[in-house]
Amino acid sequence: MSKICKDLHIWSNKLPIFTFPFNESKIPQNGIYLLFEKGESGHKTNRIVRIGTHTGNNQLRSRLKQHFLTENKDRSIFRKNIGRCFLNKANDKYLSKWELDLTSKSSRDKNGKFIDENKQKNIEKKISKYLQDNFSFAVIKIDDKKERLDLESKIISTVSHCEECTQSKNWLGNYSPKEKIKESGLWLVNELYKTPLSEKDFQKLKNFISTNSNR
Repeated sequence: MSKICKDLHIWSNKLPIFTFPFNESKIPQNGIYLLFEKGESGHKTNRIVRIGTHTGNNQLRSRLKQHFLTENKDRSIFRKNIGRCFLNKANDKYLSKWELDLTSKSSRDKNGKFIDENKQKNIEKKISKYLQDNFSFAVIKIDDKKERLDLESKIISTVSHCEECTQSKNWLGNYSPKEKIKESGLWLVNELYKTPLSEKDFQKLKNFISTNSNR
C-alpha cells in the first residue's frame, strides 16, 4: 500500500503544478485534481491533501473556481471544511451558524435571520486567502465520467490507507470538527479506506498523462 502511495506522490509532484492565479485555459475540461498544501510533506515530497473531480461534463475548471474563487461555502464542501477549522480553532460559537446551508430559498427563508452577513463574508475572504496562498494542484485529464469517479475513489483510498504520509502537527485540518478529516489527514470525508489503486490502476493513470501529452 505505502509503495503505491509513495510512487503516486513522486509521480504527481512531477506533473505540471498549478498555483493561484492559474490560467484556466491550461486546465483540461474534464479530469481529477490532486491538491498539495504548504507545510505538508509525505514520502519526502509534497503531500496530497485532497483528491477531487466533478460529475457534470466539462466542469473541472468550474469546480476549481468554486474552491478558489467563489466565496460561497455551500457550493464547495472544501471551503466549508476550512471555515469549520478556522471557527473551531478560535472556539467561535458562530460555527453552528456556519453549518447552515442557504442554497435553497426555503432554507434562506428559514435560516437567513440567523446569519451575520458581514461575519460570513469575512470568513469567506479568509478562506479564499488561505486557499490561494497555500494550495497548489496537479490535474489528470480523464474525459470518461465513470472512469474519473472510479479512479478518484481509489486514489483517495490509497492515500487514506497509507500510514507513511500523515499530517503535520500544525495542519489546519487538525482543528476540524469532522473526525474523518483529523483521522485521515485529508480534506475529505467520503471514499476513505475503500479499494485502493492496484498497480494496473496506477499504470492507467500514468497512461492518461502520456496519451494526452502526445496529442
